[in-house]
Amino acid sequence: MTSAAIPASAFSADSPGARLATRIAFLVAGFGVAAWAPLIPFAKQRLVADDGLMGLLLLCLGAGSVTAMQRTGPLCARYGCKPVVVGSGLAMALLLPLLAIAGSPWTLGTVLLVFGAALGSLDVAMNVHAVEVERGARVPLMSGFHAMYSIGGFGGAALVTCLLSWGVGPLACTLGCLAIMVVAMAAVAPRLAETPRVAAGHSLAWPRGPVVLLAALAAVCFLVEGAMLDWSALLLTTRGLAATVQGGLGYAFFSVAMTAGRLGGDAITGRFGDRATMQWGGAVSLLGFAVLLAGGRLETALAGFVLIGLGASNIVPVLFRRAGNVPGTSAAMAVAALTTVGYAGQLMGPAAVGFVSHLASLPLAFWVLAALMALVPACAGRVVAR
Repeated sequence: MTSAAIPASAFSADSPGARLATRIAFLVAGFGVAAWAPLIPFAKQRLVADDGLMGLLLLCLGAGSVTAMQRTGPLCARYGCKPVVVGSGLAMALLLPLLAIAGSPWTLGTVLLVFGAALGSLDVAMNVHAVEVERGARVPLMSGFHAMYSIGGFGGAALVTCLLSWGVGPLACTLGCLAIMVVAMAAVAPRLAETPRVAAGHSLAWPRGPVVLLAALAAVCFLVEGAMLDWSALLLTTRGLAATVQGGLGYAFFSVAMTAGRLGGDAITGRFGDRATMQWGGAVSLLGFAVLLAGGRLETALAGFVLIGLGASNIVPVLFRRAGNVPGTSAAMAVAALTTVGYAGQLMGPAAVGFVSHLASLPLAFWVLAALMALVPACAGRVVAR
């Protein structure tokens, strides 16, 4: 332990300012990564890149995120969350304009790698900070924090899309986003709590002990979310339930339901507890898969997407809460390990669905997702017992 170490018992991280700063940090993370999404077609056109090359370039973002997540846990454990949240948030803001002007595949790939690293570091640090604030508050707050990420994602994508449709160039769009993010991080910096600092026992954050189960369940949830993003439209269109231009409705309904569920999730968790939240949330998601895959109408399928989103909405926040409070384990290391494995699941999910779909069918691949989701209610008792 360093001479400046702050013991966990010395203070409560909760305060109105710390709660606000945590919410803004989640908002900035969602806003920043979503602001890049509408610019991808412009980057593809600028580089004259085919789909294969763009796939490799986009993989750089995920690779940077996963690599940084493993190393951010030890940094937060040793130095606290505050410098990591502020530094990574500002780095994301400053890198956005470079994504809009990168003139070669090597340049764009490098910028995406660093941008992904900043996103991964912010993701871990803000979740560790959220765990500490919630612990001090002694009431559930995690679902509300995660809802802000979804709201930020909607805001970033909507803002850039609107600006582009009004004739604003990609660089000007990113400069506007940069200004918004810098102002937001300036508001965050003085309000972040000083979180406990301990000497990290490992240079990389890997799941150990009880965190292994939590990380595995997080990977399942993130895998499902990634599959919904990449395959929901194709599921609707190939089954003849929606025209091509309506394919995005499935993920839209899923996202809105998940955000709504998280906005009310803290009240639900506070009233019924973590175990019931996982059991009933998993059950509702399973019902959603059944409705989605058994129905023969668009309305029925959309109802299935809503049920999946509502059911899954508060499972990941519960897992983060549990990981941050594993006895004898640094919250920073546990949260970093869970985030790394969960994000890896989200990256691998679309490819896994595609593989099963190629061997059998896309509906069968979604039934496999449902089977994996059944692990959540089945393991809820073990998660809460630990």
